[in-house]
Amino acid sequence: MANINLLPWREELREQKKREFYLVSAFVALVAIALLLVADFVISGQIDAQKRRNSYIANEITVLNAQVAEIRDLQKRRSQLLDRMRVIQELQGNRPIIVRVMDQLVRTIPDGVYYTSLNSRDGIINIRGVAESNNRVSSLMRNLDASAWFSSPNLDSVRAAPEFGPQATTFNLSVKIQPDGAGRR
Repeated sequence: MANINLLPWREELREQKKREFYLVSAFVALVAIALLLVADFVISGQIDAQKRRNSYIANEITVLNAQVAEIRDLQKRRSQLLDRMRVIQELQGNRPIIVRVMDQLVRTIPDGVYYTSLNSRDGIINIRGVAESNNRVSSLMRNLDASAWFSSPNLDSVRAAPEFGPQATTFNLSVKIQPDGAGRR
C-alpha cells in the first residue's frame, strides 16, 4: 500500500485555522478598541456639553439672583414710599381735626379754669391746669364728655393749690379724641 501521510495536511489546516483565529481576534480587538475610543469620544462630548449647560445655568442663576435682589430692594423702597405717603396723607387728613380739637378745648373750658399744659399721644390728650374750685373741674369734665370731639374724660389727680386762691386746685386729667366727632353732632 502506498504511504500517504495526512499529518502535514492536518498541520497546514491547523496552522490556517490558527492564523484565521488570530486575524479574527486581532480584528475583534481592533473593533473593540475603536468602539471604546468612539464611546469615550461620545461620552466626553456629552460631559463637555453638560458642563457648558451647567455653566450657562449657573450664569443665569447669578443674573436672576441679582435681579431678585434688585426687585427686593425696589419693593423695600416702594413700601417705604407708601409708608411715607400714608403718613403724609394722615397728617393732611388730621390737620382739620387738630384745629377742631383745639377749638373744642377752648369751648369746653368753664370760667375759673385755665390750662397749664396739654400733651397729646395716641389719640389721648393729657391736660394739666388750675381751677378756682373742685366744682369747676367737675364742670370741665361734664363739658368734655358732652363734646362730640371727646370721650371718656378721666381725672387723674386733684391737689389743693393755695398759691392760686383759698379753694384753688391743680388737676391732671386725660380725655380721648374722637376723630369722627364732626359726624356725631
